[in-house]
Amino acid sequence: MVSEHTSSSPAQVLVASNRGPITYTLGEDGTLDSKRGGGGLVSGLSAVDDKLWVCAALGDGDREAVRRGVGEAGVRMLDIDAEVHADAYNGIANSVLWFVHHLLYQTPVEPVFDTEFRRQWAAYETYNRAFAEALAQEAGPGAAVLVQDYHLALVPGMLRELRPDLRIGHFSHTPWAPVDYFRLLPDDIAEQLLRGILGADRAAFLTRRWADAFIGCCTEILGGTGRTRIGVHGLGADADFLRRRSHEADVDERMAALREQVGEGRKTIVRVDRTELSKNIVRGLHAYRTLLETRPEWRERVVHVAFAYPSRQDLAVYRDYTAAVQTLATEINAAYGTESWTPVVLHVKDDFARSLAAYRLADVALVNPIRDGMNLVAKEVPVVSDHGCALVLSREAGAYEELGEDAIVVNPYDVTGTAEALHEALTMSGDERSGRTKRLAEAATALPPQRWFLDQLEALRQQ
Repeated sequence: MVSEHTSSSPAQVLVASNRGPITYTLGEDGTLDSKRGGGGLVSGLSAVDDKLWVCAALGDGDREAVRRGVGEAGVRMLDIDAEVHADAYNGIANSVLWFVHHLLYQTPVEPVFDTEFRRQWAAYETYNRAFAEALAQEAGPGAAVLVQDYHLALVPGMLRELRPDLRIGHFSHTPWAPVDYFRLLPDDIAEQLLRGILGADRAAFLTRRWADAFIGCCTEILGGTGRTRIGVHGLGADADFLRRRSHEADVDERMAALREQVGEGRKTIVRVDRTELSKNIVRGLHAYRTLLETRPEWRERVVHVAFAYPSRQDLAVYRDYTAAVQTLATEINAAYGTESWTPVVLHVKDDFARSLAAYRLADVALVNPIRDGMNLVAKEVPVVSDHGCALVLSREAGAYEELGEDAIVVNPYDVTGTAEALHEALTMSGDERSGRTKRLAEAATALPPQRWFLDQLEALRQQ
């Protein structure tokens, strides 16, 4: 079932996540190319020298690398059976657990927890067990193990049985569902998930709200959280990296191209998201269309720069959502566009340099998720902005707890309210916008990735 590398000496700091810091691509000629990943966890872990990262082989290139014995020091990649991984990752993690924690179900017709669900759940258990066994094998006596996210919710409990000497932490990067919604899950599954995380010495979340929701579920379903301590660590933006990277030559090139697309003298409303159902891109476009309908003075004077990068395209519901975003953008341009003005500039090809260029250009940033564990875009834009940026922010984003005071806050379901918020943001005075941006940037960088990780490690070791 599982083949992998085993490191030469026991590790004292271990991290487990579905996706690792490196991916391999298999060329037609049989060569393997490696690519380093980014994100908060990769940045955070750079603070620790002697560590082991246990992750899954996610594609053919990764699996081939494991089989050939190709690897990187400090990384153990698990070659879990591809069908088991698909059932655990797409069938359960992304199609059930993600939907529960982001409140995405259309409850009159879904979810349906049938025999197919039970078959996929067994794969999720197998997948988690592979991680627990690898961690048990690699960890030195009394080592600290930090397990990441909803993909691996059962690992702490499984690992506790195998290695009771370890210090185990679990971190949830998503929201946590309120108890009434969490109980959509079959009773035994809900209990198993909670007990899995409670196998950790410490369970941590991005905001107090998500931590309280978890405690509420444990109290209602299990009678409490037992000996597990609950922590909150609000991951912040990496200011030094962002400011340096956003002024490199390729970003300047993208800025010139975007300026040409926007046109001279126009304001910009920027959003940068994956086409993830929870990101609420379609309602954001409806709000922009409502702005143009109800505030005709903005026609020809503003452009919505929308980057909607494809996500989870192996799931039909995500493919349909991406198509809906593209269709709506086309409709707005057809209804309002002129020879010299394109109301929506939509890009669906992932390009980090172009995202940073948009951050720098933004007069308004629109971040309106239905529900989001944190949302780093809301934190990154104020850090990178050249001339100050008004932030329109959903109250359902975790970032709201830290940024809400200086953002224009919206109910993500209220399209007319969001349109009014966009108008307010566009008409904000330069001085107010500058002052808010400065305070937003300070709040956004309060706990940069390295400090975020070290705080968790220190708290775990003090258990």
